[in-house]
Amino acid sequence: MLPLNTAPLPVKLRIEDYLLLDRSGAFDGYAKTELIEGQIFYMNAQHRPHARIKMKLYDAISAALREARSPFTAFVEASISIPDHGVPEPDIVLTSEPDGEGLIPLASVALVIEIADTTLSTDLGRKAALYATAGIPEYWVADIEAKVIHQLWAPEDDAYAQARAVAFGERIAAMTVAGLVVEVAAQ
Repeated sequence: MLPLNTAPLPVKLRIEDYLLLDRSGAFDGYAKTELIEGQIFYMNAQHRPHARIKMKLYDAISAALREARSPFTAFVEASISIPDHGVPEPDIVLTSEPDGEGLIPLASVALVIEIADTTLSTDLGRKAALYATAGIPEYWVADIEAKVIHQLWAPEDDAYAQARAVAFGERIAAMTVAGLVVEVAAQ
């Protein structure tokens, strides 16, 4: 039984609520959505600079993972299950469990990458806090305007304890994925 409240309180959707709404077609008019901290967010259309950097990164990461014989697989735009109120859809995610049904399990996620053209403050703010709180070991944000990758690792509470910026055109080595070293070509 819930206590009597004296002010309106928001209701946080659970993953299963969000998935039920999605299956019912409730979001069909929005193209793509994410569940972040129990709230549904509509995702912007991806323009060419965003898509170009995402695919360059994906290609470079996939090749580096193959070369390193890594147990991880890179996916583009695959949803992650972050119990109990999160279903983000990062631009790129590295998982040790590429097979199976449903959302990517949180425990299998090694690295998450977001591409930021208009979403930098959200990606370095709310999403960084979400991923750190969930314990995702490493998080990259490709900042299209500044032409850098913000590399964050060592999650502690709702933030990452370590961070650095690597310019496009330079090599970036993952801090938590053995053998993952890529060069992000300039736009």
